[in-house]
Amino acid sequence: MAKTIEVLLSKVASLEAELAIYKNKKNSNNSHIPPSQDQNRVKRNQSLREKTGKTPGGQIGHEGTTLEFNLPIDEVIEHIPGYCNNCGNDLSGVAQTLIEGRKVIDIPVIKPVYLEHRIYSKMCNCGHCTESEFPGYVAASMQYGPNVEALVGYLHARQYLPYMRMKELFTDVMNLPISIGGINNILTRITRKALPHYLEIKERIGKSSFAGTDETSVKVNGQNNWIWTWQNDDLTFIVHSDNRGAKTIETQFPNGLPLTGLVHDRYACHFNCEATYHQMCMAHLLRDLKYINQLYDGKCEWAIQMKALISEALELKKIMTPAQYYQPNEKRNALVKKLELLLGSTLHQEHAKAKTLLKNLVKHQCSILNFLWYPQLPPDNNGSERAIRNIKVKQKISGQFKSDHGADCFAVIRSIIDTTIKAGQNVLFALRLIAIYGAE
Repeated sequence: MAKTIEVLLSKVASLEAELAIYKNKKNSNNSHIPPSQDQNRVKRNQSLREKTGKTPGGQIGHEGTTLEFNLPIDEVIEHIPGYCNNCGNDLSGVAQTLIEGRKVIDIPVIKPVYLEHRIYSKMCNCGHCTESEFPGYVAASMQYGPNVEALVGYLHARQYLPYMRMKELFTDVMNLPISIGGINNILTRITRKALPHYLEIKERIGKSSFAGTDETSVKVNGQNNWIWTWQNDDLTFIVHSDNRGAKTIETQFPNGLPLTGLVHDRYACHFNCEATYHQMCMAHLLRDLKYINQLYDGKCEWAIQMKALISEALELKKIMTPAQYYQPNEKRNALVKKLELLLGSTLHQEHAKAKTLLKNLVKHQCSILNFLWYPQLPPDNNGSERAIRNIKVKQKISGQFKSDHGADCFAVIRSIIDTTIKAGQNVLFALRLIAIYGAE
């Protein structure tokens, strides 16, 4: 009977562990799973963000804004009575008195401008004939101008419009009939012009002090492909690939990133990429720890202590001055010692998921608290997730890409757009400069 009880207790423990996994499924709030794969929408109070006690909305001292009209008036429309609405007498010769003025901001009817470029020749007294030249962007007998090219790129990669809706916008709003084939040709042309700038972004990423990297799936002609990004505070480099493994990294950066600190979500192929150092994403780690706490009903003390340590490290990051990174720091040293103790813990046999996470952290322990040694290094990979989130928005609005070429064009133009935004520049103006001065 004692043996039977022992076997049954062991079986009950095993079943309870399986039931805990079933009842505490992974989602975007407690794991690396993207929100698009959540089976059910998670309650809003499951966020990692702690309560601050502040009320929703604008805080005290926040300066509001309202519609202002301080620009010069382009046109004045006067509404002067011409007759008396009581007796009908003519008032055209009577002086009027201004009562009130109301301002209206509007947009004129948009219509295309048709330009013709002409070149001429002149004969000099010396006998030499000099001919003028067309501007570089005027390359055909009939074509769309740089403003149209820039706008197509902007609507495609910034506003995510599909070809059909873009065609409708040009026809109905701008009175410019343009075919879907024409839109595709324009995108191809501006992508070719943007390619040198795109490659320059890639080169600058390889020389930067740090970069975050991430990847996400994308549908291309019904097949599952991938969009990768490498980015930092100044640059965004986006790549379309049919591979999620190390092959893509080796193709883009054959020698790795030896001058760069790499921030990522512990995906194995990123650790295999040569870098000055690696930094695992603390947001992902906190979600993993949160899942373990949910799975074991808060009874895994190691996960609780590890979460507290990471939270303390993040708070220290917020208050450190640039000079403190290069000086002895007692709080930082205490966190490192505490981390070493936690990584040396022996966990309960029932906490299998926690043991798996601990094993992974021990393997990459040198990549946990690097953000406390480098002032410019972020503790999370949120910047990379923001960079690839655009592809999800694009798919929601436009659906899948019909070809590899279309996905490549989007990656090139979106890299230019994101980098322009980070520089605080006007996106449409930047695309227009590329359309004018870019070489095909």
